[in-house]
Amino acid sequence: MWLQDAYAMEQEAETMLKAMAGRLEHYPELRARIQAHVEETRQQSSQLETCIARLDGSVPAARGMLADAMAAMHAAGNSMMSDEVAKGVGISYAFEHMEIASYRALVIAAREAGHEDIAAVCSRLLAEGEAMAQWLLEHHESVILAFLARETTEGVTAKR
Repeated sequence: MWLQDAYAMEQEAETMLKAMAGRLEHYPELRARIQAHVEETRQQSSQLETCIARLDGSVPAARGMLADAMAAMHAAGNSMMSDEVAKGVGISYAFEHMEIASYRALVIAAREAGHEDIAAVCSRLLAEGEAMAQWLLEHHESVILAFLARETTEGVTAKR
C-alpha cells in the first residue's frame, strides 16, 4: 500500500514539475534543475513500479489518475499567482520533504518485512529527494532575489 502511495506521489510530482518547468522563462538554472528532476521522478516511478511488482502488487491506475488531476489543479492554481516562481520553490521544497518522510517510512517497513532489495531502492529514492530538497534550499535565496529584482524593474515580468 505505501509503495502504491509513493508511486502516486511520484506521478503527482512529475505532473507538477513538468508544468512548472514549462512555465519558467526567466530562471534558467531553476528550470534546468526541475527538468532534470522530472527525469529523476520518472525513473523513481519506474523503480517503484518494479518494487510493487516484486510484491505481486499492481500500480493503482485510479490513484495515479487522481494524483495527476490534483497536480494539474495545483499547477493551474500556481500559474495564476503573481509570485508563482517564489511560491513554486517553497511548494517544491515542502513536497520534497513529504517524499523524504515517505521514503524513510518505506525503508523502515521494507527492512522490517525482510525486503532488503526494496529497502535499498527506497534508500536511493530517499537520497535523491534529500538532494533535490538541499538544492532547493541552497538556491532559494538566489531565486527569491532574482524574482525581487525582476519585480521591481519596470516592464519586466518576474512571475515566471
